[in-house]
Amino acid sequence: MRTSHRLLLRFYHDPGYDFSRIEVEYADRGAPGDRSTVHGDRVVALDAQYLEVDAGTHVACIPYHRVRRILYDGEIVWERDWP
Repeated sequence: MRTSHRLLLRFYHDPGYDFSRIEVEYADRGAPGDRSTVHGDRVVALDAQYLEVDAGTHVACIPYHRVRRILYDGEIVWERDWP
């Protein structure tokens, strides 16, 4: 099975994909439904342990174990069971 990190790296580096069309849904305590979404154009870096996201006033680090779903053009390409 492909991990969320490996799949994001593929979309990021493969010239056949436009990374800005990616959406990453992740567990986010305190957000509505404890879930948040970030679009590919807000992803600053794909570190080994987390993705770095432009949160407006700072760069937020989202660990890959919190990623629940990855969509490309609105289609689910990777999903983990929601708790």
